[in-house]
Amino acid sequence: MSPRTSPTARRRRLAAELRRLRKEAGLTREQVAEVIGCAPATITRFEIARSGPRVGEVALMLELYGITGAQRDALLKMAKEARRRGWWHPYSGAIPTWFETYVSLEEEAATIRAYESECVPGLLQTAGYMRAVTLAEPVVPGAEEIDRRVAVRMERQARLSGDEAPAIWAVLNEAAVRRQVGGRETMRDQLERLMEVSRLHNVTLQILPFEAGAHPGMDGAFTILGFPESMDPDVVYVEYRAGSLYLEGRTEVDTYNLMFDHLRARALSPDESQALIAKVHQDLR
Repeated sequence: MSPRTSPTARRRRLAAELRRLRKEAGLTREQVAEVIGCAPATITRFEIARSGPRVGEVALMLELYGITGAQRDALLKMAKEARRRGWWHPYSGAIPTWFETYVSLEEEAATIRAYESECVPGLLQTAGYMRAVTLAEPVVPGAEEIDRRVAVRMERQARLSGDEAPAIWAVLNEAAVRRQVGGRETMRDQLERLMEVSRLHNVTLQILPFEAGAHPGMDGAFTILGFPESMDPDVVYVEYRAGSLYLEGRTEVDTYNLMFDHLRARALSPDESQALIAKVHQDLR
């Protein structure tokens, strides 16, 4: 599969470059804002990727910073890509606004490390499992809306294989494989899917058994996204019922990295996890 542009990832990268170039030029945000014709707060939003500057605004900033030639061309191209709509735009409404950022970041992630306490991660779900999870919501959407949600999730799964596939390491609480989401047949299909994807070269799957007792992930699920470019820091994604958090601070990211290391150390090995999934699958016959 050919790589697809991730607007959010491009905007984060552009923001980091604009911030670095301004500081190297010895200019304040107020000085840049005066040249661009905007408020200093707008420059701040550009530099923290809260909003994306127009290509013309980027051109003015680069001129002010003395950037020319190939570097200027590359940054202007990045600015254009940062303003493009993602592949998920036609599914508008099927993805909450706060989740669009995650989908965009996931699109370009080189590594995805996830801990799930209650359910199978979205990238590893079957369509039947997805529908069952959606039908369990307090307010059940209509059939057409459910179809659109499933379509988005299946499209995300296209990255699981191919030259641009990310390295995925998932730790699942044992409850995630034992809870019969959608009934016995739906769950059997889901367990078969887990056994199938766990054999992919880029997927490592571990089960955290009940017998592990108390563990660092008892506060809930989280995902750590890593990116191929060194200038793009890791992002920790934490979801709650009405929204999500994107943590990028070094201390926060380090804390979740340490948590994930402890969780995978306490989990069953990949082979033992495969055996447990197979046993649960057999028990559902």
